[in-house]
Amino acid sequence: MEGASYQRFPKVKIRELKDDYAKFELRETDASMANALRRVMIAEVPTIAIDLVEIEVNSSVLGDEFIAHRLGLIPLTSERAMSMRFSRDCDACDGDGQCEFCSVEFHLRAKCINDQTLDVTSKDLYSSDHTVVPVDFSDSSSGFENPEDQRGITIVKLRKGQELRLRAIARKGIGKDHAKWSPAATVTFMYEPEIHINEEMMETLSLEEKTSVVESSPTKVFGINPHTQQVEVVDPEAYTYDDEVLKKVEAMGKPGLVEIYAKEDSFIFTVESTGAVKASQLLLNAIEVLKQKLDAVRLSEDTVEGDDQFGELGAHMRGGG
Repeated sequence: MEGASYQRFPKVKIRELKDDYAKFELRETDASMANALRRVMIAEVPTIAIDLVEIEVNSSVLGDEFIAHRLGLIPLTSERAMSMRFSRDCDACDGDGQCEFCSVEFHLRAKCINDQTLDVTSKDLYSSDHTVVPVDFSDSSSGFENPEDQRGITIVKLRKGQELRLRAIARKGIGKDHAKWSPAATVTFMYEPEIHINEEMMETLSLEEKTSVVESSPTKVFGINPHTQQVEVVDPEAYTYDDEVLKKVEAMGKPGLVEIYAKEDSFIFTVESTGAVKASQLLLNAIEVLKQKLDAVRLSEDTVEGDDQFGELGAHMRGGG
């Protein structure tokens, strides 16, 4: 319809927020927007991860490539990743990927000199940039009582006489290129369920039938009020769209007793971060990346319009002719 506008103004409401966990509502939008946000958080928000390893000495039981792989999977604090350059686009080092604008250098030196096994961990990595270091999981919530247990992520174990010396280069990247650059451990969303109980029809059921309806749900969605003996919705978001309750009321010959709908413009997100970026910053960075992608689409549309207006000249000026 001419003049119709499909512009929407999504709203976000934070329910729970920690450094590595966030739960929020996304309303007044559709599934395409929700899924785009989810995919960008997983695969296109940049972080920093070890990408090049030069091993000088390795007499451990693990091979060089095994250790290099383990180093790459260690999450690094990546607050400055958005402002860093991709090594392939860096003009300061001509794409070599080893300058202060596009990389961070790490060193590791460890040797076991006694009979006790030496654990080489992420805390043994020394960074050239104090803002980019291995993520520290040894906080008060980790459950460690003994400070000796707060040793970071184990890379390799050394016995007496074994040694490991290496240099590593960390670079900016995105999860689409390799999972080690993904800042998200998991990102999920679900449609917010809307549950209606036909109170008049429910009155015709016995207590045993009401109990069977409540217990037909694998999750604690419904409950029986001990005072009124009425079936109530305890936690609508525990519903997993399994349809078990609907099958139960159909089998009882009471269709319409319970009706469940998915709100098509309301979503509940759960975000878990690897620690490279805080969960709240991960959401903000994802929105920024999404805006950049939309700007690129808008620019390409303008370019197409320019080609329509100027014909072959416009395409030739962009190198396409």
